[in-house]
Amino acid sequence: MHLAPRALHRAVAAATIALLATAVGCAPQPEDKAAAKPSGSAGNTCAKGELATKTSGKLTIATDKPAYEPWFKDDAPANGQGFESAVAYAVAKQLGYGKSAVVWQSVPFNKAFAPGVKTFDFDINQVSISTERKKAVDFSSGYYDVRQAVIALKGTKAAKATGIADLRGLKLGAQVGTTSLDYITDVVKPKQQPAVFAKNDQAKSALKNGQVDAIVTDLPTAFYITAAEVTDAKIVGQFENQGGTPEQFGLVLDKGSALTSCVTGAVDALREDGTLARIEKQWLSEAIDAPVLK
Repeated sequence: MHLAPRALHRAVAAATIALLATAVGCAPQPEDKAAAKPSGSAGNTCAKGELATKTSGKLTIATDKPAYEPWFKDDAPANGQGFESAVAYAVAKQLGYGKSAVVWQSVPFNKAFAPGVKTFDFDINQVSISTERKKAVDFSSGYYDVRQAVIALKGTKAAKATGIADLRGLKLGAQVGTTSLDYITDVVKPKQQPAVFAKNDQAKSALKNGQVDAIVTDLPTAFYITAAEVTDAKIVGQFENQGGTPEQFGLVLDKGSALTSCVTGAVDALREDGTLARIEKQWLSEAIDAPVLK
């Protein structure tokens, strides 16, 4: 059958439109720009100075009160002095926040890693990373490898201990919620119930007053206590790491925080470029080796 020229043109046009419609329907469609970026990608959530922080344009960092040396100096976290204060500002800088953009907040040690929504972006307060604590909060990668140590007054039976067995008959004490207390209950396994204190200051007072035979703290704190605060005390020794992996302090964040990967990336970068080692040498260089208690 032959079509008139006009009819033939209409038929060709209709066929062309149909083919175009089919082609458009099968072609890949442009993705929404926001959707094209993987959720949580560094390019999206870790933009320097533009993180999804508690207060826009500010980085809220928490620690306990008082803030002890050698981790902080003069109980003033904002002065940038002391190991953890220096680390906090180094992390902030790596994330794109200058010193003026950092806001400090006082949060009790135990509350920092308790379940519940946090009021801070991250907490830095000698909190050891553990599987149990990870159930309630997120941690960055570790910023410091630490060991626990025993402190006793010079000339006492406790001061003469050379091994874990020598500690079992003693009255020991440590701050509540700490790895120090865990080492007493899980490693030493003393015959007496350990004394538990809300603050390290209370533990130090108990040691001075003879209410406990010895206390357990992390090693750098032990060196500071014996050098500057309880000068008639000595470090009896330090414990070996348990489980084959070093105990590490980590920055504490909300469970499922969008900042966790960004903060971990910052800590890792500071370790890789030697910043953490330099800060440790500056503020913790006096924490020399102590005898290992086995």
